Amino acid sequence: MELKVFVVEDFPNMRTLLSDLFQSIGRIQLVGSADTEAEARLWLDEHQGEWDVAIVDLVLNQGSGFGVVSHANGRQDPGKVVVLSSFATPGVRSHCLSLGASAVFDKGDTALFSRWMNEQASRLAPAA
Repeated sequence: MELKVFVVEDFPNMRTLLSDLFQSIGRIQLVGSADTEAEARLWLDEHQGEWDVAIVDLVLNQGSGFGVVSHANGRQDPGKVVVLSSFATPGVRSHCLSLGASAVFDKGDTALFSRWMNEQASRLAPAA
């Protein structure tokens, strides 16, 4: 079984880097992506129960990741929401956690984010 991941990120190069990271970790399947808050909300509404982790950037082409985190947290989906942002200050981190994020990572700390993703994938689908 693979960890199903939904990515909310407006920068195409970052989406490509995340996809490459998922392939290197293994046991992770990218099931969807969005680059605006409205697209992300719609995707979450239309794919209830079809994702394990939503990775959300805070700065989007339209809207914000804060709205996505809040929307995802208000749903019955059992998935975790993680924020991956260049603006992960202590205040922003605290606000994201209060909105229901499971974790908050700075985009510059890829090692910590990679370990967290690997742990999530391992819990769902232990390596053979």
